[in-house]
Amino acid sequence: MDQPPIAPNPYDETDRKVQMPKTRLRQLFSEPLLHFLVAGILVFGGYRLFIADPEAEVDGQQIEISADDIRQIAVAWLAQGRSLPTPDQLQSLVDQKVAEEILFREGMALGLDRNDEIIKRRLAQKMDFLAADIAALQEPTKPELVEWFAKNSERFALPSRASFRQLYFSPDKRGNAAREDALSALGVIAGKPADAAEVAAVADPFILRTYYRDSTPDEIVKEFGPAFAAELFKLDPAGWRGPIHSGYGWHLVWIDQMEASRIPTFEEVVADVKSAWLDARYQEVKRAALEEMRSRYTVVVAPLDQIDLSDLRRPAGAGGAPSESISQ
Repeated sequence: MDQPPIAPNPYDETDRKVQMPKTRLRQLFSEPLLHFLVAGILVFGGYRLFIADPEAEVDGQQIEISADDIRQIAVAWLAQGRSLPTPDQLQSLVDQKVAEEILFREGMALGLDRNDEIIKRRLAQKMDFLAADIAALQEPTKPELVEWFAKNSERFALPSRASFRQLYFSPDKRGNAAREDALSALGVIAGKPADAAEVAAVADPFILRTYYRDSTPDEIVKEFGPAFAAELFKLDPAGWRGPIHSGYGWHLVWIDQMEASRIPTFEEVVADVKSAWLDARYQEVKRAALEEMRSRYTVVVAPLDQIDLSDLRRPAGAGGAPSESISQ
């Protein structure tokens, strides 16, 4: 016997209609695109709320020149040694400011800031300035400076100093006999005062000074070379000594005073200590900030040891001969 057809259950249809929206909602919420959209709204909304400049205009097409802006324009004008701008001049300066802002915004809209090394360096420099400003917010106390100086006192070591007179014996005039002549002159002037007339008569004229006061090793190196400076600071203040060789020739020297290198007291260098402390603080703030920012990036660098630079050439005018290989 044929079974009568089963009538549809009206509750099944209702359940199906209720379940379909739930299923679609479930699928919608599982879409990665929606997750990205929500995350973007949260990030950029939070940036607008907590980080963005509260004075920034919502309308990107509006340019506002405030009274403070005009005062800054006038200050920049006065800083060039000029008198107060006339109304016409001030209007012209404001017009320039507006034109600059328009060109900046249009350039940003066109993406002209991208891949521009000058702009990258300028922005990096401004970030560097921010780190310096943060570091300068904390003024060190004297106990902090004293403690820091105790740990870094070697950085403030005062160099050796020498006050001396020199007699010059020229290889240009005396040839290979310059050193022997200096030795002979040493026997003649031994025991005589450094400023005696007969002392100067035994030597040759010198293009630089004959007397140097409180000169450091670095200063002497610049004048006579490293070998002369090294030999000079081995001598004691006890009459005429030498001969010592320099880039000019041979010299006899009379040392008036020799002061060894030493660590100064805190009071002698307090200003330098504060400046060095602030610089160290700035470097630490910069390092920590850069590490924190770098942690948000994945940096991929090609293996340096696998890059052949031997075919590169130095541009003309960049120092050295044009087209000089950097490997030379």
